[in-house]
Amino acid sequence: MFEAEIPIGHVDQAIDELSKKYHSEEFSFQLEHLGGGYQFLTKPAYQTSIGILLRQQSQKRLSTAQLETLSIIAYKQPVTKGDIEQIRGVNSDYSVQKLLEKELVDIKGKSEGLGRPILYGTSSKFMEYFGINALSELPQPKDFSQPDNQIGEERD
Repeated sequence: MFEAEIPIGHVDQAIDELSKKYHSEEFSFQLEHLGGGYQFLTKPAYQTSIGILLRQQSQKRLSTAQLETLSIIAYKQPVTKGDIEQIRGVNSDYSVQKLLEKELVDIKGKSEGLGRPILYGTSSKFMEYFGINALSELPQPKDFSQPDNQIGEERD
């Protein structure tokens, strides 16, 4: 700001002070660290009331196909549509298009493979949507317990 150098410690201290200030009960919003930055977000206790006052409709949910496609992109990125379809076993044109429209997915370039297909990856809006700051915060397969993912019954 005006070519002045501000020590990072001062910035961190100011963010901590703002976070503490807006965490108190007198405010209906708070400072949250999301998507690699900071945002003022409505506290959950006030969300319904504010939504009614502003007559906002809640965000449309992602379909199962879109969630499947998005998870493949998030874990395998950069990935081509052909790779996504090979994993899912069905055509994913519509899901990829909708994810692009919702800005949860970005085009990251073109593959060096045959036909130079487009490569897809997650966007910064993806991080905000799911409330994470880095892809490393995504749950790993080892985080899922085996019984929850088991289909059918085991018999002796």
